Amino acid sequence: MVAKQIERTASAPGKVWGIGVAAWAVPGLGHFLQKKWGRGLLLGGAVWLMFIVGLVLGGHLFRVTDSGLSALLQLLPMSANFGAGLLYIFCWLTNTGFAENAQRVTYEYGNTFLLVAGLLNYLAMLDAFDIAAGRKQ
Repeated sequence: MVAKQIERTASAPGKVWGIGVAAWAVPGLGHFLQKKWGRGLLLGGAVWLMFIVGLVLGGHLFRVTDSGLSALLQLLPMSANFGAGLLYIFCWLTNTGFAENAQRVTYEYGNTFLLVAGLLNYLAMLDAFDIAAGRKQ
């Protein structure tokens, strides 16, 4: 069985990487492409829901806007937000969610939801990639 998995991965590495990129771009898509409907719905739905709730709560999406030490401080949360894939890119293109709403009571909760949505999508992407590579079922 292990030889069959290695053979499958070696014969279609482009497909495996394509599923990984699709899983990052649209939360849940990597699992849907592999007919893992339950996982795709659970993981993708959680990421979508957390991202939308984070925006509704007034959370702040991060991007690197400054230079020097300030840019380094913005890099880690921006990387976490970027994990949400096209959700983050859409917000970046429409300039949605980048305004400071620190006066709102729910601001920090919104930030946390947005950060965790991106990080969870990274984990979901790796899960879809491992399934496509034959490392797990």
